[in-house]
Parts: sequence; C-alpha cells; structure tokens
Amino acid sequence: MLKVNNIHTFYGQIEALKGISVEVNEGEIVTLIGANGAGKSTTLKTISGQLHPAEGEVVFQGETVSGMLSHEVTAKRIIQVPEGRHIFPQMSVQENLDMGAFLRNDKAEIASDMERVFDLFSRLRERKNQKGGTLSGGEQQMLAMGRAMMARPALLMLDEPSMGLAPVIVDTIFETIVRLNKEGMTILLVEQNAHMALSIANRGYVLETGKVVLEGPGKELLTNELVRKTYLGEV
Repeated sequence: MLKVNNIHTFYGQIEALKGISVEVNEGEIVTLIGANGAGKSTTLKTISGQLHPAEGEVVFQGETVSGMLSHEVTAKRIIQVPEGRHIFPQMSVQENLDMGAFLRNDKAEIASDMERVFDLFSRLRERKNQKGGTLSGGEQQMLAMGRAMMARPALLMLDEPSMGLAPVIVDTIFETIVRLNKEGMTILLVEQNAHMALSIANRGYVLETGKVVLEGPGKELLTNELVRKTYLGEV
C-alpha cells in the first residue's frame, strides 16, 4: 500500500531523514520506534505532505504522492492523527467530528460513521455538545482519532497516541487501534511506548538519527537485545 523510498528530508540546513525506506502492506499495523529526534514524526509529516523530501519518493497505492500538498494527500485518504492531538478547542465534539468529514458529501454515510465513532468511544457520545477544549487529554485523543476516522482513511497514521495519558486510557487507545485493524484498517504507528507498539504491530522499524537501523516482525523486535536494552529499559 505504502512505499517510502530512500527519503531525505531537511529542516532548513539540518538533514532530519537520511535515506529512510519503509513499507506498509494493506491490513498491517506497522510501527516506528526510536528516541526523541530519531525522525519518526518527520517521516509521518513527509508522507502526509506537510514536509517535502529533497530526495527519494513516497508512493501510495502505486501513485507518487511526495511533492503533493497536504490537502491533496489527505484527499488520497492518508489521514494523520498528529502528536498533541490538535483538536479544535472552541468547537463541540460533534463539530470536530464533522470537520473530519470535510471532504465528503455522502450525508447518510457520514451520519453512520459518526455513530460508529460514538460506539467506539462512548465518552464522546456523552460529551458530543461539549467544547473540545474542555475534554480531558484522553478524551481529546479519542476525539482526534474519531475525527480521523470520519475521513474514512485508507491509511491511518497515529503520532504518539499514548503521550501524556494515564495507563488505563492508554490501554483503551491501544485496544481501539487493534479493533480498527481487525476491521480492516491499515495503520502506521509512531509510539514512544515501544513495548506496547511492538506487541500489537505486524512489523516494526527502529529509527536512530534519521536512519532505519533495524526492522522486522514486531514480536521478534520485542526480543531483540538492542531493542530491549535501548527502548524497553531492560538490562
């Protein structure tokens, strides 16, 4: 479904990605792990068109999308849930979800998808008329994921969905990711919680200073000595 081929991405004069290549097959959960500054979020931003690679290409469903503007990439149904959630704080929960369907005009299907979001996240149903900015961090993460689902993503990209959340909420978020994948959604996940990410991923890539240093099935990476020492806190 997705091929990231040898991309080099810069912030000004600083080379953040130094020839990264990643593949995501339809129906997979693929995770990117690594320390802060390794290039995980930059990879997602390059895929989604927020950044443009100086070299290399991003191919989605056989079409080159690198070089497209971000709204053009979104129209291809590559949907990113950004780090920090970035919901619309002055809009209600329902209005935030409506914004996720901005590019759609199939009203009956939009209403059906909103019900599906409310079924997944019952807290959002209870708070649908509440302003997004008054929600807890966990509820805002649910809202950001729900908003993304309203766009009917072919590829859902999640950037640090567990950041700053209580463990019980993290469990809920990861259970939802697994459920969405079982229902057929393809997911590319960036996550600091390497153990949880690798435990649900089909495959994983380990990034260090803008390069892929290790890749393989999620379960195998969980037992890899480098990963265990560096990212799982084991000695």
